[in-house]
Amino acid sequence: MSVFVLRRLLTLLATLVGASLIIFLVLDALPGNAAQMLMGADASPDAVRALTVKLGLDQPLAVRYLQWIRGLLVGDLGNSYVYGTPVAGLIAERLVLTIPLAIMAMTITVTLALSAGIYTAANHNKLGDVGVMSLTQVGIALPNFWFAILLVLLFAVRLQWLSAGGFAGWEDGVWLGVRSLLLPAVSLAVVQAAILARVTRSAVLEVLREDFVRTARAKGLGKREVLWSHVLRNAMIPVMTVMGLQFANLLAGTIVIENVFYLPGLGRLIFQSIANRDLIVVRNCVMLLAAMVVIVNFVVDVLYAFIDPRIKVHDL
Repeated sequence: MSVFVLRRLLTLLATLVGASLIIFLVLDALPGNAAQMLMGADASPDAVRALTVKLGLDQPLAVRYLQWIRGLLVGDLGNSYVYGTPVAGLIAERLVLTIPLAIMAMTITVTLALSAGIYTAANHNKLGDVGVMSLTQVGIALPNFWFAILLVLLFAVRLQWLSAGGFAGWEDGVWLGVRSLLLPAVSLAVVQAAILARVTRSAVLEVLREDFVRTARAKGLGKREVLWSHVLRNAMIPVMTVMGLQFANLLAGTIVIENVFYLPGLGRLIFQSIANRDLIVVRNCVMLLAAMVVIVNFVVDVLYAFIDPRIKVHDL
């Protein structure tokens, strides 16, 4: 197990290095000049040149990359070009909203998907199976931003149960903060839950056809006991793989959903920074999202060995 974890850690570090190179090079290749954007179209070339030197944009590409990596390692992410404040502080303020939003969305996704997937597999080819799978097909086809608008029209405009946007803040109480994030979390979760439910159903059905399941039933075990004690654990490997990938989709989806609901989260910060060409903020935010995705997938890989003891080091 220790060798397996070490190999996964090395893979994680290599992936982060590769991601940092791609993020830095892609953003550096974007047309335009951050100093010119900040000074305005009417600024003199000398003023733009002076600001370029001040921001360190005149240095060679390799030097700027190494400085950025050094800053990441010590926690110094630099100062925002637009806000003039430390990037680390800006990101920390926005993560207070984005992380709870992603956790809420993932919790809703897993709850709905596992319930629907296990139910449909246990009632294969019955009316409940057909009905739930039809709903998941509709869920897959729904764009989450369009579904978010429908939720606002129903629950905020018509029923007036929840707010249409904005964030109440955690200082006014946890419940008010959760209420503010409920519609965005549901908007993010519906599509992902529909996909995961279908994967869960397929995985459970595949395990139900295995010989050990027939043996367990022949020994007199009930259908429910076989399903929960023998089938579900063996079906979780592909399900957990998809969960790890879906977490990345949820983080990417926050960029759109936070703008729909006008939430001051990390996604909205990225959107505003792109519009202002505040590339130092964009670079660090995207790197943070990439690191979170890689770490989640590392955790999923490690959990494989605990869920299924048949998995060995050379299998992964």
